[in-house]
Amino acid sequence: MKKILCAIDGTDHSSHALDLAASLAAKFGASLAVCAVNVARGGARGPLIYAWEDDQVKKILDGAAEKAKKSGATKVEELALRSREAAAAIVQYAEENGYDHIVVGTGDKRGVSRLVLGSVAADISGRAHCSVTVAR
Repeated sequence: MKKILCAIDGTDHSSHALDLAASLAAKFGASLAVCAVNVARGGARGPLIYAWEDDQVKKILDGAAEKAKKSGATKVEELALRSREAAAAIVQYAEENGYDHIVVGTGDKRGVSRLVLGSVAADISGRAHCSVTVAR
């Protein structure tokens, strides 16, 4: 394990993923990239609107990087991606940039909400070229 990509969104679920990713990075001396995907909505006939303002993304990433460093990760990078689909953006970035491990958190979606909303973690696990750890 040399390059770890940890997908975060500022929620408690991604905090668990960050804790695990930082621990792995510290243990293996791996580089760690904390990644937030600003998901786009709209377009076609209207303006493209992102879920977060740029300052919100920066705040999420800065906080995550600081927490990872306090947990022992020494090589920490912040990545802000923009995409219509979070899972696709994470997997594509990881593959194009030689990451060998992805860490992501997951919520407690069950039943109808799982069917309607889907799961970014499950989608990443199904598409990724490398190992994926889903933290709870």
